[in-house]
Amino acid sequence: MSYLIDVYRGVVRAQKNPSTFALYVSLFPQLVAGPIIRYHDISDQLSHRAVTLDGFVLGIRRFVTGLGKKVLIANTLAVTVDQIFALPSSDLSSGLAWLGIICYTLQLYFDFSGYSDMAIGLGHMFGFHFLENFNYPYISKSIREFWRRWHISLSNWFRDYLYIPLGGNRHSAARTYFNLLTVFFLCGLWHGAKWNFVVWGMLHGMFLILERTKFGKALEQLWSPVQHLYALLIVTVGWVFFRSDTLSGAIDFLAAMFGMAKGEGMKYTIAMYMNNELLLVLTVGILGSLPLKTLASEYYKRLPPTFRWTDQPLFHYGLNTFTAIAITAVFLGSVMSLASGTYNPFIYFRF
Repeated sequence: MSYLIDVYRGVVRAQKNPSTFALYVSLFPQLVAGPIIRYHDISDQLSHRAVTLDGFVLGIRRFVTGLGKKVLIANTLAVTVDQIFALPSSDLSSGLAWLGIICYTLQLYFDFSGYSDMAIGLGHMFGFHFLENFNYPYISKSIREFWRRWHISLSNWFRDYLYIPLGGNRHSAARTYFNLLTVFFLCGLWHGAKWNFVVWGMLHGMFLILERTKFGKALEQLWSPVQHLYALLIVTVGWVFFRSDTLSGAIDFLAAMFGMAKGEGMKYTIAMYMNNELLLVLTVGILGSLPLKTLASEYYKRLPPTFRWTDQPLFHYGLNTFTAIAITAVFLGSVMSLASGTYNPFIYFRF
């Protein structure tokens, strides 16, 4: 729907230059699952862009990074996720349920951000600069911040085409709350015509409303790790509804997570799923969902000048060499995994 609306807007704006509009319509890197590229975001690039060797190399690096996210991390986690979510509620223990949803939380992020990275990388190869679609959403301290970091292009689309036309926050508090609930009700339906998607959307809508009340002010006064834990807990609980096939299945899964499972959960244990490969991928996934480069840069700036070595040519040579080796290893590992594995499409192809 978002793409069709922007196609219409593109028709209106591109009447004097039909070739640029045709290029926008056929811009294949982002057509299927995002990021949502609106005509005005790239209208100038459609007519004036430069394809450079540096841009092409950057595009390859970004594409391979996204490929590795999908194939090496998301696909590996998907095996455990599918197995755990397929278990009857009577066989779920609390630990097993938490393992399943933690794996899915990381799987969903690396699956979709991987696709976005691949689309952005392909754009760079052709001289386009697409907007970023993810900004480390799992480090958020609130649900409001989460939606500024998660699927940014979709959040902006709902804001510009639904929330603001409804009145945004320009009227009374009650009207603002109604607008938020309406937006996230439709956001749930956007992903699927099932009650579990509606509940997922309304859950986020309700916490966005709560954070506009005294609850939000109290939240801001809490210790920073507590804020992170709060946001991550709400997001993780929401993903249970997003992943489950039915609403009743989601409720049973949540009951198991919080120690209220219907059965004893003794038949299947965490040890049956937690092998070395999964442990490695979980570790890499958790580290990969953190802005380690930014944190390292901030730490480096606080070092005394005598300990700063980035200006040395040898450092840049070593860094470039390591990057090239790492990208090559990720590409080869992804190709081998694809050749030996089964078809595993991107999650967002379903929505």
